[in-house]
Amino acid sequence: MSKPLAERMRPASIEDMVGQSHLIAEGKPLRNIILSGELPNLVFYGPPGIGKTTLASIIAAKTDRHLVKLNGTTASTADIKAVAAKIDTFLAPNGILLYLDEIQYFNKKQQQTLLEFIENGSVTLIASTTENPYFYIYSALLSRCTVFEFKSLSPADLLPAVERAFLFLKEETGEEFVIEEGLPQYIAQASGGDVRKALNAVELCVLSAPFDDEGRRLVNLENAKMLTQRSAMRYDKGGDEHYDIISAFQKSMRGSDPDAALHYLARLLEADDLPSACRRLMVTACEDVGLAYPQIIPIVKAAVDAALMLGLPEARIPLADAVVLVATAPKSNSAYLAIDAALANVKKGKSGPVPRQLQNKHFDGEDAAVKGQFYDYPHSHENHWVKQQYLPDAIKDARYYEYGDNKMEQAAKEYWDRIKKK
Repeated sequence: MSKPLAERMRPASIEDMVGQSHLIAEGKPLRNIILSGELPNLVFYGPPGIGKTTLASIIAAKTDRHLVKLNGTTASTADIKAVAAKIDTFLAPNGILLYLDEIQYFNKKQQQTLLEFIENGSVTLIASTTENPYFYIYSALLSRCTVFEFKSLSPADLLPAVERAFLFLKEETGEEFVIEEGLPQYIAQASGGDVRKALNAVELCVLSAPFDDEGRRLVNLENAKMLTQRSAMRYDKGGDEHYDIISAFQKSMRGSDPDAALHYLARLLEADDLPSACRRLMVTACEDVGLAYPQIIPIVKAAVDAALMLGLPEARIPLADAVVLVATAPKSNSAYLAIDAALANVKKGKSGPVPRQLQNKHFDGEDAAVKGQFYDYPHSHENHWVKQQYLPDAIKDARYYEYGDNKMEQAAKEYWDRIKKK
């Protein structure tokens, strides 16, 4: 079985790579390290299909060290020890370069074993991960590595690779292709920043293309659209991309940008992540709109209930209504700040006994110096308010809530300022 096109076309030099200019362009840090000839332990972090393995292979080819490749999903502690056994043998006289893909799947014990062998420099590590290394890599190991973050590729980055792939296949097969106008651009756009997906799409488009009467392959846009459907979206419910999208979703609503909020809602729904969309929508209604428009909370709750009852794809309709409403509503986080301030005081032990007049009892013990509860019922007074102490003695002057500057809260402030001053 032939290798995938992405493997057959893997670049052999930095100049042939696409994207990652922030790391490997002329004068950039990683390029300078590679050219220096002194190779430190490295961690490459970023989504799949963007050049981490390719660059590691290029680095390995530029050194005279023995290259060993392991994958964190299948490798064991025994595999690490087998690598170390080659140190200072005729197989690896100049040391070993270990490329460890998906290091996030190594447990702490495996990473500690690896640490023993990179400590003295006889094994140089290049590890790659699609997850945040600061969460998944053992701190002692991470402290001995330099982390470089790889970015998703833009359509402009991918387009040269797509065009080169068509030329490569043309030369490899000896066939003539008739490529519909705009098709390379479509594949570059629809591949979600993943060069491997883009090259696989090119190969599938060619393999599925019919022949015309002259024996030429007719590579058309209709096939490309079928073969690349949904591939433009990168999403993993357990990974960084999940948290990035739901964070962007909430921040777009908070920032009153309905277009961006709908974009991220669409990405959540396309990934069938209805629960995250509903939860973040409810949180934002309460946290970021809050008392500026308190009626929004039951409205959004009703929309969420409707969405969960309907399921996808119809759930998109009530959710879109609610997202636009939240994004365009006036904003206030006054209650959110107030409860956090109150919680902070409670956690610090700033509290005290409930004042006698608020306690849920109507008799006094023999030790009470002054008998009686002395609770003053507000509804017995003008405007249903009377001044009395509600906070414990130790924090009787504490202030947590500050009125927001929106119309709703300012109206309440004006009312209570007037009543309390009377």
